[in-house]
Amino acid sequence: MSQITLYLDYEAEQLLRQSAQAAGLSNSKWIAELIKKHARQEWPTELKNLAGAFADFPLRDDSLQQAQDTPRVGF
Repeated sequence: MSQITLYLDYEAEQLLRQSAQAAGLSNSKWIAELIKKHARQEWPTELKNLAGAFADFPLRDDSLQQAQDTPRVGF
């Protein structure tokens, strides 16, 4: 596992510490999960599982009938 150095201002550091503690994770683990969640290049599994879960949307209603054309006046 590699190590990196992050430079955070006081406010960001406090947010990190509070969020990691609330999640029951170390600062490193919390940041690692945040990166994995937001830097992924694929759709989340929950979203992929929705594929095909809904009926197709009808593009038009074929049951509608058009009225007869009005007879044209001849020349």
